[in-house]
Amino acid sequence: MAAPAPGPLARFWALNPRIVHLNHGSFGACPSAVLTTQQQLRLQLELDPTGFFLDRCPTLWNEALQALAQFLNAPIEGLTFQPNATAGVNTVVRSLALRTGDEVLVLDHAYQACRNAVAAACSRAGAQVTVVTLPFPPESEDDIIDRVLAAASPRTRLAMFDTVTSPTALRLPFERLTAALQARGIDVLLDAAHGPGIVPLDLTALGAAYVTGNCHKWLCTPKGSGFLYVRADRRDALEPLIVSHGYSAPLSGTDKFRAQFDWPGTQDPTPWLCIPAALEHVAGHFEGGWPAVLAHGTTLAREARDLLADALEVKERVPDSMLSAMATLPLPPRTDTASRSVMATDPLARELIDRHGIRAMVFDWPAHNARYLRVSAAPYNRLDEYRYLAECLTRSARR
Repeated sequence: MAAPAPGPLARFWALNPRIVHLNHGSFGACPSAVLTTQQQLRLQLELDPTGFFLDRCPTLWNEALQALAQFLNAPIEGLTFQPNATAGVNTVVRSLALRTGDEVLVLDHAYQACRNAVAAACSRAGAQVTVVTLPFPPESEDDIIDRVLAAASPRTRLAMFDTVTSPTALRLPFERLTAALQARGIDVLLDAAHGPGIVPLDLTALGAAYVTGNCHKWLCTPKGSGFLYVRADRRDALEPLIVSHGYSAPLSGTDKFRAQFDWPGTQDPTPWLCIPAALEHVAGHFEGGWPAVLAHGTTLAREARDLLADALEVKERVPDSMLSAMATLPLPPRTDTASRSVMATDPLARELIDRHGIRAMVFDWPAHNARYLRVSAAPYNRLDEYRYLAECLTRSARR
């Protein structure tokens, strides 16, 4: 079976046409038109660095904040740019005044880097990390909510969980979890690394204390553009990871927040400045705009999940209500005894790219003593690509 052509929108991305790209969720992919916008901005910066940073950039920065705030329905006063969601998580947990005996609740499906940030903060303070174990696939949203609430205690200071889990691609009932936990007086840190552009987000209605996420994944901005939103009653206690000029500025309230977070030092601001262009460009390919983009990803991921599950003879499947534009399926465990670094490529993933030209995530997940296959459904993908993957997996199993 020959590798299929990508979806009709692939021509708007600078992706290698000889590769079947089914791993958008890991690093995203930026449309060519948005890359052109970034190149133009970078040229403006280098033609007159002083003029760009002092005169032009503040206006563009505010326009980008406004565009993202409108997309997320978030008060702009609490929105700040971060390089990525991991930086946002670190910013929050390093600012917490944790004490001995305090607890921070996380899920065993959490992204390991963010779970590490929580563990490090708790270790410094003598606090405890409470890990909630969730089955995969889960039985229902209610089962997840029951498990999380049962693990929360009067000592729980913060609960961190995802919109969509990175390893297992579960679309968590984060709206209900946030409401239930905060009703108990427990602050929520929502890890929306897979959030904007993959699930509907309304941060005003959600009311979480903290929300951090990436734009370079599903909004398709250039790499290194994330954000952190902080609710009004938690802003004064939050400090940026990099203490810079804003720390000593004689300001208060929103002005102090902006001064502390908007200028950590010289950096390339163009990934964030491209947010308005990316929001407009991706939505422009779908009649119905961003709701249609989300619907495309969810529908395609469900179809891909079913097709691949049949090929892998997987009977238990994630409920449809807990899928967005990614799907994860279990694989047979590895039989080799080689050392498995978290950065090492799984032999099956290597076979898929070297033999068949397919990029898909294959990885061990120690928390579950399991091995998973994860695929993404981006605007440029179509179902034939997953049929091809299923056929290649079947061939591999026969060998």
